Formats: sequence, C-alpha cells, structure tokens
Amino acid sequence: MSAPLQPSHPSGSQQPDAETLQTQQCSPQEANQFQLLRQRRFAPFFWTQFAGAANDNLFKFALTVMVTYQLQVSWLPAGLAGLVIGAVFILPFLLFSATAGQMADKYEHSLLFQRLKLLEIGIMAVAAIAFWQSWVALLLACVFLMGVQSTFFGPAKYAYLPQQLRPAELTGGNGMVEMGTFVAIVLGSLAGAALVESAAFGRLPVALACLAVAALGYASSMRIPTSPATDADLRIDWNPLRVTWANLRLAHGNTVVFRSLLGISWMWFIGSVLMSQFPAIAKEVLHGSPPVASLLLTVFALGIGIGSLLCEVLSRRQVEIGLVPVGALGMSLFLADLYFATRGLPRPDGLLSVAQFLGQGAHWRVMTDLLLLCLCTGLYSVPMYALVQMRAAPTHRARIIAANNIMNALFMVASALIAGALLQAGLSIPQLFLALAVANTIVAGYIFLLVPEYLLRFIAWVLTHLAYRFRVDGREHIPASGPAVLACNHVSFVDAILLMAASPRPIRFIMDAGIFRKPVLGWVFRMARAIPIAPQRDDPAAFEAAFEKAAQVLRNGDLLGIFPEGSITRDGQLQRFRKGLNRILHTAAEEGLQVPVVPMALSNLWGSFFSRIEMRGGRNVAMVRPFRRGIFSHVGLHIGAAVPGSAATPAFLQQRVQALLEKSSATSDSSGSLP
Repeated sequence: MSAPLQPSHPSGSQQPDAETLQTQQCSPQEANQFQLLRQRRFAPFFWTQFAGAANDNLFKFALTVMVTYQLQVSWLPAGLAGLVIGAVFILPFLLFSATAGQMADKYEHSLLFQRLKLLEIGIMAVAAIAFWQSWVALLLACVFLMGVQSTFFGPAKYAYLPQQLRPAELTGGNGMVEMGTFVAIVLGSLAGAALVESAAFGRLPVALACLAVAALGYASSMRIPTSPATDADLRIDWNPLRVTWANLRLAHGNTVVFRSLLGISWMWFIGSVLMSQFPAIAKEVLHGSPPVASLLLTVFALGIGIGSLLCEVLSRRQVEIGLVPVGALGMSLFLADLYFATRGLPRPDGLLSVAQFLGQGAHWRVMTDLLLLCLCTGLYSVPMYALVQMRAAPTHRARIIAANNIMNALFMVASALIAGALLQAGLSIPQLFLALAVANTIVAGYIFLLVPEYLLRFIAWVLTHLAYRFRVDGREHIPASGPAVLACNHVSFVDAILLMAASPRPIRFIMDAGIFRKPVLGWVFRMARAIPIAPQRDDPAAFEAAFEKAAQVLRNGDLLGIFPEGSITRDGQLQRFRKGLNRILHTAAEEGLQVPVVPMALSNLWGSFFSRIEMRGGRNVAMVRPFRRGIFSHVGLHIGAAVPGSAATPAFLQQRVQALLEKSSATSDSSGSLP
C-alpha cells in the first residue's frame, strides 16, 4: 500500500531524485524533444498521459459505436449518442477544474498521478462489468467518472512540465505531449471501434483492453520522479463556483497569460468542430465509407503531431510565440481552401472505400488541406501552452491551467451549439469551413492587437529566419527572472528586433527618438513600448521621462535593453559607451534593487541592408541595396556573463563587449563561419 497523499513543503523537502537532477543539469544540446523520451524526468510522465488519453477515447468511442450500431436504447437515440457521451465527459471539467487546480498546487505531483491512475483502474473495472452486461446507464456514469479523473489530471500534468524541464526544453516537451495526446486519441478511437465490432458476446475485448491500458498507465506513473508542491499551505475551497470565479480572476491578472488562455480555448473551439464533424464530412461531403472517417481522423492527428514536433526546430529551443501568428495564418488559409476543395464534389453511386477514395485526385487536396491545417494548429497551440507555463507564477500555475480547462470546456460546448445552429440554419459543411476561416482571422487579429508581443516575436522570427541566419551564443546568461539590463553594441536599425528574437522574456528598449520617425520601424517599436530618448539639450522633458520609465521597468522586475553607444555605428567599429547607464543603475541601487548587467555583442551585421554604408559622395545611409550581402547572411549575437550593477561602469562594459566581438571574430576566422 502506497503512502497517503500528503502536501509537500514548498521549500523542497521532497526533492527530485539524483537521476532527475543529473538530467536537469545537462547542457541544452544533450536533451532534445526525442531524447527526453529516454530520461526518467519525462518518459514515465509521457507514457502515463499517453495511456490516459488513449483509454479515454478507446472507452468513449467503443461505447458510442455500441449504442449507435448494436443496441436499441429507448432513452438514448443512436443519432445523439456521440453528442451525449461527449457532453457527459466534458461536464466534470466545468464542475471540478477549479478544485483540481487547487489540489495540483497543494500536493506533490507524482503521488497525485499515481492516485488518479488507481482511480482509473477502479472505474475501468466497473466499466468492464457494464460492458459485459450491456448496462448503458452505468457506462455513462463511468464516462462521467473518467471525465472527473481527466479533470484532476490536467492541471497537474501542465504544472509538472515546467518543474522538470528547463525553459529551453519547454517548447519541445509540450510539443511531445501534444503530439502524444492526439496520437493517443486516434489510436484509442480506432481501437475502440475495432474491438467493439469484433466482440460478438458481451464486448469482452473492450472491457479487457480498457483494464489493460489503465494498468499500464498506473505502472508507468510509479516511475514518475518526485515533483514538490508549489503551494503546500494552500487551503482548498470546496465551493466550485467561488473557486472557479477566483481562478478566472487569477488568470485575468496576467494580461499575456489570460489572452493566451483565450487563444488556446479558441483552438479547442475549432478542433472540436472538426472532430465532431468527421463522420458527417466523410459521408455527406466526401461520400466515403466509415473507414474514410478513420482515415481523416488519422490525418488530423498526424498533422497535429508534425506541427507540435516542428515547434522546437523552428523556435531554436526556446519558447517562441512568434510561431503563433504563423499557425493562425495557416489555419485560416487552409480552412478557406477546405471550403473550395470540398464544395461540389461529384456524388458516386455508393459510399467509397478507402482505396476508391484515395484514387481520386480531388480527395488528395482535401487531405493535404486537413494535414496542413492541423500542422498549423500545432504551431499555434504549443508555444501558447509553453508561454502560459513559463509566465504563470509557480505558486498558482496549476490553478491557471485549471482556469484554462474551464475556458476550454466552455468554448467546446459553445462550438457544438454554434456549429449545430449554423447547420440547422442551412449552412453546408463546406460553408462551415469558410465561416471558421473568417472567424479565426478575426479572433486571431483581435488577440494579436491586444497582445502585441505575439506580432513582435513574429516579426523577429521572420527576420531571423528569412533575412538572416541568426546564431545566438550564451543565451543562458539572460536571467530567467528578475530585473536586468541588457547592454549591446549598436550596428543597425534592427538590433532591438534581433535581441527580442534571442530573449525568452520581453525586453523594453531605450532608443533614439529619431528611429520612431521611420515609417515601418517606428510602428514596430511603438508597439514594443520602446522608450524614446532625445538629447537633453534638444528635449529636456523627454530626456528625464526616458530615465524615469527605465527605472520603472526595473522596478517591475523586467528586462531593460540599452545601446550604450547612443547611436548606430557609422564605420562598423565599437564607439565609446556613454554615462546614461550609470544613472539608471544608480537609481536602481538607491531603491535597493540588485540589477545585473548582461553584455552583448552583435557580430557580422555591419554591411547588411539594415546597417549604414558609405555611398558615393560620402553619404552614410542605411536600407539601400537590399541584397548587397545576398540572402540568409550569417549574423550572430554573443552574450557574456552578467556583471554586477555596482561594477558595470561604461568603460568596463565597453571592454566586455569588445572582448565578445574579438572572440567571435577569432572563432569565425578559424572555422570559416559564425560559431
């Protein structure tokens, strides 16, 4: 008998074991998203949640097929079986998510996982008897209990990841979990349908499979390493309405996190419409047999999986929310093309088999659209999940996830009601795709305007992937939390955007007021809430206001970016660092703030399109001759160890930045390319 569930102390009295500590301390290059599956801090957790998602869908789909095709249940019409089973499963997310979030913050996570997997075995034991006797009412009760189990598993699941994974691994880890979840959904659904159709007497194979998968999940949970509670002193409030409202207010307190939760819930809105319509799409639109619906579901999961796994590759192993607009744009484009690809398809004499379906070229366009739509959905959702985990305060991270589960459930219920109403009003399924494309464009645009950080990171991502080949060395020196000043040489008009791309945290920059008059760059930096500064002799009020705003950035515990040279270099050489930094650090020290300064050096950027160049006639201008360095030119950012604010004099920092430049130049000369 395992130990009773006890809260662990937030100081870490229950610490990760030696193997977990060893893997957490390895270098970022030693643990990509696939290598995580060989590490105890991730692999047992991955297979535990994989088994849970597979079992949920094996059970639900088998029950749906049984009620729809094999039994005559007077009080549950076959046409409503899927809708009713789905609603019963979702209901606990609305009722108990708030309580689940509290428990995930209060209790040690590995023991919570084990208790929940034991509960799953018990539920599946009852369900096995109900399958044997064809007791549909008892099976619906088990669906509700499985929803309860999943409700309590979710917040602990997403709170566990940031405890065990480094920030550089969060995107890859979330990508693996999202991929695993959707693959498990498909495998569970296919297995449930196949097993229940093969069971001539009492659905014994389904009952045994549900029990076996639950047992495998419990066995895997026993190897999950200890993960201490984040708020062991929390007093659980058992009033679900009061706690639900408190959790939503808690999430609303962080603007970026709350808008990200809205974005995630919108993804579930679209996904829920698609998944609920697969049988109808296969039969009514594509004129395919039931196996064609299974094929579409497989393509759906494959697209989500590929998109989720691509996130780590495209984000350079950091939480890259610049991928979110890429995903949102792709979702709208491929939803719209699904409308054009599916309208007016010829109706055959009978339902098409899979072979007949694949033999028609028009159907390959449909599958390609569906695959790319789901790939973009993965690019959209994974960075949002990682951002929520990284930005939410650890002491109430699970409650934030619980608030997200409540919102997801509400959006999924709303999607069923709205989609049903539109179809009843006369919209065809292809027209529903077009309506979703338009709605997604509006919702995504609204979210990105409310949270400009998404668009800024998108611009930075495009610049560092399409205009330059950008390499960052020493990213680990950027503090993960707390105030800090990032001091960098000034080579081009896009230096700030390159620093944004390298930092996992948002940066507020002090910038020359002149750059705000540039047509496009001015709009970008105003959106980034950059702080304009003008020479004191030209505008004393703006000069003083800039220093006050800079001080406030540090008081808020944020990152402040500065270019101590004061202007863009005109000859490619490092200029003298000015004394403005001293004033900022002196003000912070007077207020008791310990503010480190991180030296940075941009290399190989001089001579590119956004830097200055000397033209004929002695003019020194920028942004002429777009391809004067070709395309995908190599540039680098080299980040040094932080310097205490008390030691960060302009001369000392200039020496540090110069040393970084010389080191990068020597490495480049010896290797023939940027390090």
